[in-house]
Amino acid sequence: MRTDLAVIGAGPAGLAAALAAGARGVRVTLVDAATEAGGQFYRQPAAGLGARRARALHHQWRTWLRLREGLDRHVAAGRVSHLADHHVWCVEKEPEGFAVHALLGPEQERPVAVRARAVLLATGGHERVLPFPGWTLPGVVTAGGAQAMLKGGLVVPGRRAVVAGTGPLLLPVATGLAAAGVTVAALVESADPRAFVRCVGALAGRPGKAVEAAAYAARLLRHGVRILARHTVVEAQGTDRLEAVTVAALDAGGRVRAGTARRVPCDTLAVGHGMLPHTDLAENLGCRIDGTNVAVDDEQRTDVPRVWAAGEATGIGGAALALAEGHIAGRSVAARLAGAVPDPRGWERAARSRAALRDFFAALDDAYAPPLHWAEQVTDDTVVCRCEEVRAGSVRQAVAELGAGDLRTVKLLTRAGMGWCQGRVCGPGVAGIAGCGEAVVRRPFARPVPLGVLAGRPGEDHRQEDHRQKDHRQKDHRQEGHQ
Repeated sequence: MRTDLAVIGAGPAGLAAALAAGARGVRVTLVDAATEAGGQFYRQPAAGLGARRARALHHQWRTWLRLREGLDRHVAAGRVSHLADHHVWCVEKEPEGFAVHALLGPEQERPVAVRARAVLLATGGHERVLPFPGWTLPGVVTAGGAQAMLKGGLVVPGRRAVVAGTGPLLLPVATGLAAAGVTVAALVESADPRAFVRCVGALAGRPGKAVEAAAYAARLLRHGVRILARHTVVEAQGTDRLEAVTVAALDAGGRVRAGTARRVPCDTLAVGHGMLPHTDLAENLGCRIDGTNVAVDDEQRTDVPRVWAAGEATGIGGAALALAEGHIAGRSVAARLAGAVPDPRGWERAARSRAALRDFFAALDDAYAPPLHWAEQVTDDTVVCRCEEVRAGSVRQAVAELGAGDLRTVKLLTRAGMGWCQGRVCGPGVAGIAGCGEAVVRRPFARPVPLGVLAGRPGEDHRQEDHRQKDHRQKDHRQEGHQ
C-alpha cells in the first residue's frame, strides 16, 4: 500500500494531524494498534458491550465527537485510510520514502507494510513504573491500566481501591473508580502542595486547568475519598493477592518519615508515577532525542527529513497539547509535500496554545516528580524485572561489587531488561535502583516480532479497508502497557 503520509498512532495528536493533512489534499494512512481510534485519552468501550452513556467516562466529549466525525468524513471521501489493529514494529527508510512495518491479527504474526513519502510519529507515551515491596501481587495495577479497564471494558479492578503515586492522572482515575461504585479508600499523592507555589506563574496562565482540578477534588470529597498529600506507598501486602497497602508520610527531602506508617485495607492498588514518551520508532529512524523527548522544531519536524512527531512522543502534556501539535504537524506536512514553505500564520492559534501548554506542563513535571529517595524503600528481595525475575539485590550487587556503571552493563550482568518488555516497563525502576538515571535505551524494534517476520517470510501489503468494517477481527488482541 502506498500513501503520501503515514500517521502512526490514532490518539489526539495522530487524529488532529490526519484531519489537518487530509483536508489539504494529502493522502493519509492512519496506522494504529487499537481496534478503535482515540488513543488512551479517548478510549471507547467495545461496541458489543452496549454502553449507553460512554460520555460519562470522559471529559472533552465534544472534542472527541468532532474528531470522530471528521475522521469518518475523510475515510468516506477516500482521503484517509484508517488501519486499526496494526502494531508497528519498525519504520525503515527507503529511496522513495519510508516503509512502515506492522503486525496484524490477534496473534500479531501477519506482516504488512505501508509505504509513504512522509511519516508522522504520534506514538504517545507509557507509564513510568517504579517497584516497591509487593508490587507484583495480583490486584496491583498501573493507574492507566485501571483507567483503561474502566473506559474500554466497563469493568473495575476491585471493590476497594487505593490510588497512589504522583501526577495529574491520579485525579481522573480516582474519580472514575469512585463514580463506578468502587470504594476509594485513599488517594495517596507524593507531591508536596508547596511545590505548586514555585510554579504559580505557569499555572496562572491556564486557569481552566485549576478549575478542572478543583472539580475533581470536589467529586472526591462527595465520594468521601481521603487525600493524603506528601505520602507514598511503602509496601503492598497479601498472600495470594493484594489485601492491604502500607502508606507513610514523606519529609521535605523525599524520605519516609519514621512513625507515620499506616495500613489501609484494599483489594486494588492503582499506582502511577507519571508518563514517559514512546520514542523507539524515532530512535531507530535516527531522530534526535532531547532528554526523553523526540526533538522537533516549530513545525513539529524532527531532524530526519520528512519525519514529523507530535503529542506525548515530543513531551508529556495531555490531550489539548497533543491536538495543537498534531494540527501544526498536519498543516506543515501538507505544505512541505507540495513543495511550499508553510505560513505559520495558518496555525497561529494552535502555536499560542502549544507554547502555553508546554510551559504549564513543564511546571507540573517539576512539581510531580517522584520522591527523590524512593529506591531506598525497595528491599533487596523485591523483584524489579518481572520478565527475568531479577531482584533489587542483584542489581545493587552488579553496581557495588561488579563495577556496573550504566544501565547496559547492569543488563548484561543481571539480565534485567532482557525479557518480553525489553526494559520498557522495568527500565526506570532498574535505573533508579542502580543509581544511573533514566537513560534512553535504544531498541532495534518497537515491539516483539516473530522470527518468521524477521527472516523475511513473504507477506502482502494490506489493502485499504473501512475502519468500521472489522467483523473478521477478534477483540482480544494484546495490549502493551498504557497508551
